[in-house]
Amino acid sequence: MRVLMGAAHDGLVGDDDLAELYAPPATPWLRVNMVSTVDGSATGDSGRSGSINNAADKKVFDTLRRIADVIVVGAGTARTEGYGPVSTPIVLVSRHAEVPEKLRGAEPGLVLMATCAQADHLDEARALLGDDQVLVLGSHRVDLAALRTTLVDRGWGNILCEGGPHLLRDLVAQGVADELTCTLVPRLVAGTHPRITDGPPIDVPLTLHTLLEEDGTLLGRWLLA
Repeated sequence: MRVLMGAAHDGLVGDDDLAELYAPPATPWLRVNMVSTVDGSATGDSGRSGSINNAADKKVFDTLRRIADVIVVGAGTARTEGYGPVSTPIVLVSRHAEVPEKLRGAEPGLVLMATCAQADHLDEARALLGDDQVLVLGSHRVDLAALRTTLVDRGWGNILCEGGPHLLRDLVAQGVADELTCTLVPRLVAGTHPRITDGPPIDVPLTLHTLLEEDGTLLGRWLLA
């Protein structure tokens, strides 16, 4: 992997350098990590991001998870992508509070639910995860600014969000995200696959912080203005 611009490293970098290259410049810090094809698709034919990512993307994905204090993800994305428990706490974001099947047997404290008071599966989530692990933030939708504050108050200042497109759009629209980390894989897939953002229009400028390249794959860090 080589540095194209923005990082202190000059030229080639090894896997051991990635933690330094992707270190947050401040805390608290909330970054969203996504992957896209050149023609703008966030998934391939399987409907999962795993059908378009590659070895270079996996290196960054693993690094970001390793250095994060907590992982935030939309419950629908976790369900579609087949998330299971990992050593880093996972916070599911859902207006319905329905816990994906593969995350229901996690060790206590490793899976949390961020939801709202009107969620139709609220009692079920509390029974599955425990009252302390269900964060009721808002009445009819999840207050994402309150979510960020709540996670920081728990000591989780390095927050990694893994999407999906609706959650990325809402985090940006509400001014909650600090960074978009995005891999651009050298593929074209056409079709009607989703983009990395989905929802009502937004227009938010980004500042390129770092750009890496490996075998035609571009891996960038963009800061939100």
